[in-house]
Amino acid sequence: MAYLTQLDAQLLLFIHDALHHEPLHNFWAGISFLGDLGWFWIFTAAILIINPKTRSVGIAAAAALLLSTFVSNVILKNAVMRPRPFEVLTQLAPLAEASGYSFPSGHTTAAFASAFVYWRLLPKYFSGFIMALAVLVAFSRLYLGVHYPLDIIGGIVTAYFGSTVVLNILPRFKQS
Repeated sequence: MAYLTQLDAQLLLFIHDALHHEPLHNFWAGISFLGDLGWFWIFTAAILIINPKTRSVGIAAAAALLLSTFVSNVILKNAVMRPRPFEVLTQLAPLAEASGYSFPSGHTTAAFASAFVYWRLLPKYFSGFIMALAVLVAFSRLYLGVHYPLDIIGGIVTAYFGSTVVLNILPRFKQS
């Protein structure tokens, strides 16, 4: 486990050292902003819920977002209690404010919970764009120095399972 933790820190420091360019700081902060409080993902679900043709997709995305972020932010973060990288790695200067525990990434969880639902239920031209945006949000958290790579992977896995549970339950809601 110590090796994995060390590798995780080394990967983050590599990203920090090799890819940081001041002209890109605002871009990555803007991408990360899409995940703040899940507002963008809530907004996309709400837009889909308004349209009767996409209502079930919006409901599924909202449910996946709710379930995944609950598991991520309430259960896993408090069970693992991993400190933020900038609290441990003194050579890391975060480019954004972050509080609470690090594992898993809540921004990543929210982005991928929605993206996985859209990928499975919507045309690929739209869902592909959203999936790419989720990847950018996840990377932004590394770039900004507020998460480790394993935090990102944890968020993606949590989102995958949350969205899968919701999509397996959703047909039962339609029959009621």
